[in-house]
Amino acid sequence: MQKTSSRLLALLSLLQTPRNWSGDDLAERLDVTPRTVRRDIDRLRELGYPIRAFKGPSGGYRMGTGSPLPPLRFDDDQAVALALALQSAATSPAIGEDAARALSTIRQVMPSRLRQRVDMLQITAVTSPGVGNASPVGTQLLMEVSRVIHSREELRFDYRHDPTGPARPADPAGPTGPAEHPRRTQPHHLVTWRGHWYLIAWDLDRADWRVFRADRIRPRTPTGPRFTPRDLPGDGVAAFVTGRFRGTDGSTADWPCRGEVILNLPARAVAPFAQDGVVEELGPDRCRLSLGSWSWTGLAATIGRFDTDIQVIGPPQLADAFAELAARYANAAGPTRGAPDPDSDTSR
Repeated sequence: MQKTSSRLLALLSLLQTPRNWSGDDLAERLDVTPRTVRRDIDRLRELGYPIRAFKGPSGGYRMGTGSPLPPLRFDDDQAVALALALQSAATSPAIGEDAARALSTIRQVMPSRLRQRVDMLQITAVTSPGVGNASPVGTQLLMEVSRVIHSREELRFDYRHDPTGPARPADPAGPTGPAEHPRRTQPHHLVTWRGHWYLIAWDLDRADWRVFRADRIRPRTPTGPRFTPRDLPGDGVAAFVTGRFRGTDGSTADWPCRGEVILNLPARAVAPFAQDGVVEELGPDRCRLSLGSWSWTGLAATIGRFDTDIQVIGPPQLADAFAELAARYANAAGPTRGAPDPDSDTSR
């Protein structure tokens, strides 16, 4: 039989799983009598663990909620997974400092065998250019917005558009400029996208869905009245956010403009730069590329970067975009190099 302290830790580990345990099941797992289980449950309650009983043929137990956080117990795999998750979170501009402190705390209480496993798995996070320029969000703001979302209360806030960054057509946060009058919203979801936190909310003044950068939000108090949540357009939160950043209304995650071309390049040379496009090999030096973008002009410009001859398969809007770009580029190039100057006299 295990010592009492070891048995209590084993019992605590079982109760922390999200399920109900009968007294007989716990007794069998711990190799003790149901009476011993009842005594151990009482000991854990005295230590502050909110263990609740439920009725049944042999009775049972589950871990309750709503009490001060007691000491937690993790098995080896859980402890390593938690440490790795905190390593990743420590690179976040929003919660990086808090995650680093939590990781340090957990690492100190780990047995040496687990500490060595964690130390061998060092994570280097590589962020996209520009992500590191985001203002830190902070856990306090995230917690406050999350509370309002959970309470289904209207949220009023000042929204500061980025005064330095360029306006991007695919950015649902809107054009750049100074802070406007307070926004009145019904907040629905907090999401992360490419290193930034965003709030998905129904804008009451604009009667439409909006996506706001969380680091540009300055909440006002008090919050507004409670509301009944609306259904997001499209197939869930992920599809909605993907669609908005691709220039749609969020009802679909597809690009609003998608075309197909043939490039005089091998498929292996195109595939690494095709993003979410589809590349089909047609021969040693030819491939078919299907690609999407937020506009036809943007799609034509993206395909033009492959620096090879291009045959447009369709649709006609893509061919028109190439023609428009060709005219723009010709105007940008100015007079053709090497052409004779009509105002010069070359007969002498």
